[in-house]
Amino acid sequence: MKEGKPSFTAEGTVAFRFAEWLAPEDERMCHDPLAKDFVATKFRIIGKSRLLTKIALWCAERLVPGMVSYIVGRTKYIDAYLKARIDDGIEQLVILGAGYDSRAYRFDELKGKAKVFEVDFPATQKVKMEKVKRIFGSLPDNVVYVPVDFDEKKLGDGLCESGYDKKLKTLFIWEGVTPYITAEAMDETLAFVAKNSGEGSSIIFDYVFKSALDGTYEREQVQRIRKLWERIGQPVTSERFCFGIEEGAIEEFLSQRGFYQVENVTAEFFESAHFKGPHETLKVWCVVYATVKPQK
Repeated sequence: MKEGKPSFTAEGTVAFRFAEWLAPEDERMCHDPLAKDFVATKFRIIGKSRLLTKIALWCAERLVPGMVSYIVGRTKYIDAYLKARIDDGIEQLVILGAGYDSRAYRFDELKGKAKVFEVDFPATQKVKMEKVKRIFGSLPDNVVYVPVDFDEKKLGDGLCESGYDKKLKTLFIWEGVTPYITAEAMDETLAFVAKNSGEGSSIIFDYVFKSALDGTYEREQVQRIRKLWERIGQPVTSERFCFGIEEGAIEEFLSQRGFYQVENVTAEFFESAHFKGPHETLKVWCVVYATVKPQK
């Protein structure tokens, strides 16, 4: 992110969810009716034309085959996991790097059951809060906004200062963030979750294979992502691909950091469970969820 400006990737992600919402109901991968309210004006203008929307999506698919399918498939999967955890009795929801995530507002089941903490970079969160006020007239009572610049404040400090309760059963959602953080930030965040949440707490996040970042993964799809980011991403944002996990190592990685009951969801699952026709998703990106190990 450029200093003082909202996240570039957050804007792009909600734009894809908006495009998905514009599709006929029986063709949608995920359903985020609030995406139209959070999306930037430039994308809303494009969305007014079905032709322009199709052209924009065609261009995105040509640039990075599978990116759109992966993002909307990821949202669908995490939505389903959140619903399951609500039914399982979570008492708190923490959305890390919340961006323009709308789950706190479109999951009515959270109201009266779980307090929601949205953690994000201050500039992005400021814009988000302004949009929320415009949509609903005021900020919801059950949502706490936690501005955290990780160069200046630790996650735990920000959450605890905002009323987070370490004893409650909590779900942490961390969508579209981990590739842009350092290994130290990854370890620090996982350590906080593992040591400061109640029995039965869990986390769900997506991650990229390390081989996609160090150049050893030769698939053309991944090479396109790297080249695209060099041409388009770097001039407008300070967000950089910098962290990945070795393919096949996620269970051991999370076990060493205080988690068990690890379930890794691969691109093959998304393709078999969600996509019909000639869809392609990102082979180097996975979603994983895990439970915090009981404290001894």
